[in-house]
Amino acid sequence: MTKKKNKQIFKIALITASIASLFFVPWILVWAWILPVPDTVQEQVNEALDYDFEGIIVYIDEAGKAPAFYAAGWHDREKKIPANPHALFKLASVSKLYTAVSISKLVADGRLSLDKTLADYLPELMGGIENVDKITLRMMVQHRSGIPNYTDTPDYWATPKESSKENLELVLGKPANFKPDKDYEYSNTNYLLLAQIMDKVLGYPHFQFIQEEILNRLQLTHTFASVDDVNIDDVMSGYHVGHPYDLKTDKQGMLASAEDVGIFIRALNDGSLFDEGEQDIYSSIYEYEHKGWVPGYQSIAKYHKDIDTVVIQFTNTTDPKLYNWNLADIIYSRIVKILRRRKDS
Repeated sequence: MTKKKNKQIFKIALITASIASLFFVPWILVWAWILPVPDTVQEQVNEALDYDFEGIIVYIDEAGKAPAFYAAGWHDREKKIPANPHALFKLASVSKLYTAVSISKLVADGRLSLDKTLADYLPELMGGIENVDKITLRMMVQHRSGIPNYTDTPDYWATPKESSKENLELVLGKPANFKPDKDYEYSNTNYLLLAQIMDKVLGYPHFQFIQEEILNRLQLTHTFASVDDVNIDDVMSGYHVGHPYDLKTDKQGMLASAEDVGIFIRALNDGSLFDEGEQDIYSSIYEYEHKGWVPGYQSIAKYHKDIDTVVIQFTNTTDPKLYNWNLADIIYSRIVKILRRRKDS
């Protein structure tokens, strides 16, 4: 058989496979991807409502321009309150960036060591977590510890726990998922333990350190540790498909406005958040952007170097099959395309 014939057969097989794969991709995702990208960010934000998002907030900080705020849908569906671009929103795993910055600052100050082990800081976990004397802080920050993820517990999100103690108990006694530093697996337990270590070393709640060393430094007044610390009416409602109730009162960690997150992300990326030596430590252990997910809340926080722009996106609707997770990604990428196109014009 000739090389030309082989190439033809390969192309036919590739096209057939591509067509077949479409049957396994929800058409709502395909449709969201292939639609023409609108001319303006607000148009794209409005289009998010066509994909069953109850509400969306977008914050854009383009260098040399005043920050821009966009919103569509509902802040509170039941009360018919329109989406507010300055509302508070649950950050979920975006908060890991704040933890990693705090760890970097404490390491630079000599109060923590990335090479000390979990056993050095929390010896009471001996026997409860496998390899506790071999797992370093560095491994936990980088999700290379092998410690099981408590949110992977079967049916966890049906009845999520609200305290660190309850969450940790879900993984105590379980075998490691892999040997320390031999693999990567995202685990919220790592950051739960890092928070406990900071609490112990500092002698006070670690969020106070975040407040003093990050929030105050950047003059961020709309970032909070918990829904307990805010007027609940200021929090954007969160909805999960198939769940009948608003989820905004659930205690799921930090909250902030999109603007506060945007200011933090720019300072994180341009280095103004750090003192001498701290950014080198941070760059060696963690990333400069993040996404977040808890029931009812999805967040994307990124800096785009090529256009010197920070884009923060909050969407307040999640679903069991995570279609909305992918839809949020698509919407976000289309917003960035609009900004790049505008930059080039």
